Amino acid sequence: MYNTLHTYLTDNILTVTINRPDKLNALNKTVMSELDEVVTEIYLNKEIKGAILTGAGPKAFVAGADISEFQGLSREEGEALAKKGQDIFFRIENAPKPILAAVNGFALGGGCELAMACHFRLCAPTAKFGQPEVNLGIIPGYGGTQRLTRLVGKGKAIELMLTGRMMDAQEALQTGLVNYIIETDELLTKTREILAIIGEKAPLAIAKIIECANLADEGGLGDGFLYEQEAFGECFVTEDMKEGASAFLEKRKPQFKGK
Repeated sequence: MYNTLHTYLTDNILTVTINRPDKLNALNKTVMSELDEVVTEIYLNKEIKGAILTGAGPKAFVAGADISEFQGLSREEGEALAKKGQDIFFRIENAPKPILAAVNGFALGGGCELAMACHFRLCAPTAKFGQPEVNLGIIPGYGGTQRLTRLVGKGKAIELMLTGRMMDAQEALQTGLVNYIIETDELLTKTREILAIIGEKAPLAIAKIIECANLADEGGLGDGFLYEQEAFGECFVTEDMKEGASAFLEKRKPQFKGK
């Protein structure tokens, strides 16, 4: 189905592997277009309750964008390239179902930006993160200046982007860039376990939590509190809320239907 992605769906979890190991899974035009397609599949396929993004091979999650495609671009073409990347990564960030990054190696440049667009991140002990675009005379363009600052704080983010240095897994954990460090051979298993837990919860509530958290992340606290009130109220008229409350009172496991 895809030329640069390998996908498989099992137990309502779609695993998406960027499959260009000879290029350290670099993001070229084909990869980006196919990521856009697979995100649409995640949105629309009712069998999918969550997804994992990871990279093929032992070295890289995604080691960056395909720099060969940058040469000779005009200002307008550069802006269009950034917009396309941002649009795709916004769709990942705003997906109503959890999309987790299982970072199995280098996550640099566009790869770090892709990981940060996911709802949260798990990584192997060998993972390395960074935004080294300054070494090419450019800046992160797929949302990196914004998401890195929100995730690790302004001072750390500016340091990383100005120096272009890489963060190892331990520093990424300490700064809040990743949630867990997991041994490489257990990384996908642990990620699936977390998604399986989330998959048992109410789908409509999951989507609302993501929306509210993203609004807070944008700094719109005033609007965020109001939106939370409205979303809270909306949940009260769902069948899932009635089922959840009944199951709690009856001391049984709820059976949510996303209605």
